[in-house]
Amino acid sequence: MAEKKDIENRKDLMQIVRLFYDKLLADDTINYLFTEVAKIDLEPHLEILVDFWDHILFGSSTYRKNAMKPHLDLHTQSPLEEHHFKTWLRYFHESVDHYFEGKKAFIIKERAASIATVMRIKIMQQGLL
Repeated sequence: MAEKKDIENRKDLMQIVRLFYDKLLADDTINYLFTEVAKIDLEPHLEILVDFWDHILFGSSTYRKNAMKPHLDLHTQSPLEEHHFKTWLRYFHESVDHYFEGKKAFIIKERAASIATVMRIKIMQQGLL
């Protein structure tokens, strides 16, 4: 197998989020949150995610929204449980590791873990979990 490179650009980020959503949408324990509750329009949603990670990883100004609010709103519609966070994080890490390794790959996985932790804390603080 060829040596993996590090994450370098938006194209790389799109590879990650496409594989990530392939995994999420194939898993009946979590896919309903995206298809039935949030009813995401996949292609525009993937672009938003690439904007978000481009901002996080490369300091771009592509994402200027509140990433937490839609997730807190989603939780009020259908509770986000511990297994959802674990599944989300596992698939995200697997998706990064499938294509990439290196400093940026490490950082994006660490940031994802931090985001999941903060989201769980915010849900608990609001008495939602």
